[in-house]
Amino acid sequence: MYSIGDLSRRTGVKIPTIRYYEQMGLIEAPERSEGNQRRYEKRELERLAFIRHARDLGLSIEAIRDLLALSEHPERPCGEADRIATEHLASVREKIARLRKLESELQRIVACHGDHTIGDCYVIRALADHSMCESEH
Repeated sequence: MYSIGDLSRRTGVKIPTIRYYEQMGLIEAPERSEGNQRRYEKRELERLAFIRHARDLGLSIEAIRDLLALSEHPERPCGEADRIATEHLASVREKIARLRKLESELQRIVACHGDHTIGDCYVIRALADHSMCESEH
């Protein structure tokens, strides 16, 4: 059995986040000791480590909930888990593409160096007038 502090130290998940995951139903509400302390079993430790890793990869709570439900049925095909991961990968790639456009536009905006005043500053003018941007970002 693990205390909530033990669980936190072993997984790197902060105590308030563990409580939040309990409220969300991602981990089971634990039994309580005579001193009313939460007491978790190894299963919850493993589940919390799974959640932490999935969150580190940027998966949503809903996707994690679905993956946890799938993990309860090891005999089933993994097509649904693959679909969830593939959709997340597509989302990450879209974000990367948007960030690249943003990077390019910011790079263009800050390329104007010089001893200008704020009144002549290209950065300020470009931020005030979206039409000065070369692409949608």
